[in-house]
Amino acid sequence: MSNGTSFDFNAFINESKETLLNPKSYFSSMKTAGGMVEPLIKAVIYGVIAGIFYLIWGLFHLGAAGSLLGGAVGFVGLIWAIIGSIIGLFIGAVIIMVISAIGKGSTDFEACMRVSASLMVIMPVSALLSFLGGISLTLGLIVNLIIWLYSLWLLYHGLTGSLKATPGTIKIIMWVLAAILVLFTITGMATKSAAEKLLRDYNREAKEIMKDLE
Repeated sequence: MSNGTSFDFNAFINESKETLLNPKSYFSSMKTAGGMVEPLIKAVIYGVIAGIFYLIWGLFHLGAAGSLLGGAVGFVGLIWAIIGSIIGLFIGAVIIMVISAIGKGSTDFEACMRVSASLMVIMPVSALLSFLGGISLTLGLIVNLIIWLYSLWLLYHGLTGSLKATPGTIKIIMWVLAAILVLFTITGMATKSAAEKLLRDYNREAKEIMKDLE
């Protein structure tokens, strides 16, 4: 990505496209060494782009339900997206390193950090679609689930392609994580439904009380 002295933004754009559209090929040939500055810059750029989307949706008063930042929108969403990208980069690298170790893959921190930075391409995608949660919480939860499941697909290729982890073991881990995500989403939708029913019952009883008072 770097020409030796500067960050290559054109390469960044091409790598982002390849990560999203052709992850198997990208991660199989991804450079796993060269310093930690590049992946850090990459993560921050993703955070800035995501933050800009949160800022835009905040101006339109559209919530970010189900996104990485919950209900944070506007300027606060922009700041937290940038901070979150930096924190998430290193936490993600540690998690990837642990999973890779289970799959007998590379545990080199820089390599895991580079995979983590590449996976953060999902941040702008999540932020772009986060306005859907402001239109419908259910729609937001479903879209968020799809995004996270696709993230697991990218992670699978990052672990098996770049870190050379055992595909069979990683598949099992990805299926377990996918099941957990689906369970959380179903639970969230059930909770939403119960809350809406409670609110409807409360409004109905309130109207009946007001009617009796009249």
